[in-house]
Amino acid sequence: MPREALGAPLADALSPEWRAALVRLGGAWIFLLLLFNADWLAMADQWWNSSTYNHILLIPAIIGWLVWLRVPQLLQLTPRPWLPGVAALAGVALVWVLGAFSGLSLAQQAGAAALLPASALLVLGPRVCAGLAFPLGYMAFLVPFGDELVPPLQMFTAKLTIALTHLSAIPASIDGVFIDTPAGLFEVAEACSGVKFLIAMIAFGVLVANVCFRSWRRRAVFLAFAVIVPILANGVRAWGTIYVAQFKGAAYAGGFDHIVYGWLFFALVIALVIAGAWRFFDRSPDDPMLDPVALNGSLLFNRLERFAIAPVAALAAVALIGFTAQGWAAAADRLSAPIPAQLFLPDVPGWQRIDYAPAVWWEPRAAGADHRLLGSYRNSAGGRVEVFFALYSAQGEGREAGGFGEGALRPGGAWSWLSPGVRVAGAHTDRLMTKGRVTRLAETYYRTGSLLTGSNARLKLANMRDRLLLREHPTMLLILSAEQQPGQRTDATLDAFRKSAGPLDRWMDRIAGVS
Repeated sequence: MPREALGAPLADALSPEWRAALVRLGGAWIFLLLLFNADWLAMADQWWNSSTYNHILLIPAIIGWLVWLRVPQLLQLTPRPWLPGVAALAGVALVWVLGAFSGLSLAQQAGAAALLPASALLVLGPRVCAGLAFPLGYMAFLVPFGDELVPPLQMFTAKLTIALTHLSAIPASIDGVFIDTPAGLFEVAEACSGVKFLIAMIAFGVLVANVCFRSWRRRAVFLAFAVIVPILANGVRAWGTIYVAQFKGAAYAGGFDHIVYGWLFFALVIALVIAGAWRFFDRSPDDPMLDPVALNGSLLFNRLERFAIAPVAALAAVALIGFTAQGWAAAADRLSAPIPAQLFLPDVPGWQRIDYAPAVWWEPRAAGADHRLLGSYRNSAGGRVEVFFALYSAQGEGREAGGFGEGALRPGGAWSWLSPGVRVAGAHTDRLMTKGRVTRLAETYYRTGSLLTGSNARLKLANMRDRLLLREHPTMLLILSAEQQPGQRTDATLDAFRKSAGPLDRWMDRIAGVS
């Protein structure tokens, strides 16, 4: 259909097939949004309240605009419900179920968002969805993701900043993400990692790559450019803050950094990226976003569309899969392993229980745990170890042993992440710092069933497996930690405690009363 046809009301340009298909798709999407409303509300809360994800508020409008660009060509295609779309929808629903089983909100939210394009494939068919491939795929950016990138980005920014600081002849030393200069001690905190800007730039870069380029090679180069430039620019920004502080003071530099980063930095880097790529744009503004002639003449789509399904059956499949996913998750959520009424930290040979009195109060977070224990041990050499143990009868929303903000470092607490700790087999290690002088090494262990690991990902997979098989296993969280003491190595102190306690899997089972 020629572009001028859109001058008339869109409803007049729609064929009967398109009208019916849009009604079915709208009904399916409303049903899925309501059925999985808890996940959409959780995502919307992050879009609105987390500065890292504020840019997602624009994504629905961008998706609508991307679809509108394709309307003239889409109207030349005929939507047909497609039987294999049932398998695609069921697969996406399974991702959501697994996320619900393990309490992994990212998988749940990704599954809830992916249900929309999967149902579009079922209701509209492969030919139309090929024409809508990019707008449907762009829905992935509705899902808040990227928190996992914070620690490596913090470390990279800190290393780049100290290198630039030395190049500018400012005396400075670095320990993890803390940089000590004559003007004061600076921390490359989570907010300074650049993750919020990087995530927004990835979404922006993918959009520009599709709208402004035809060549896949140019798209790849531009995307690499859109990722590398903001990471490097963030290091320059952090260095600039330290540089200004040497002459104007840390307080002035902090205020200057917030103004520059909040109001100017994002715009300047976007302008830099676009200016550098402008001459290489190879898509004309008048170029159509898809080729309906090629799609209509495709032998592949002709073969695929042989697997048609009745419209009523397609909608019934959406309802059945949605209700099955919610029912399965609800059944698994009722699983709860039996646990003792009370727990105690056991004696450890060569170590004595002492009052819990660290130099700076440290208490891990284990929201939703059924039991929590926190205590201290000391040996004859003066080594002191803090032990935190949490027991969960089940994992789920609000009770995730490896959830965001859970474990050794409480968000907004007195302690800050310093760097990864010394490698320990089967553990996740972190170095923490507070008040610019007190450091602590923490080793985190998870256990469920026969698994002992420091990997949150492995814990989630084990939780998924148990829920799929409807098995009741408790989940345990153990954190061994030691403050830095004069003349002692924290890693050696923790190693001595582990050797005295014996195999940690058995030690944890004994605390939890698991035979």
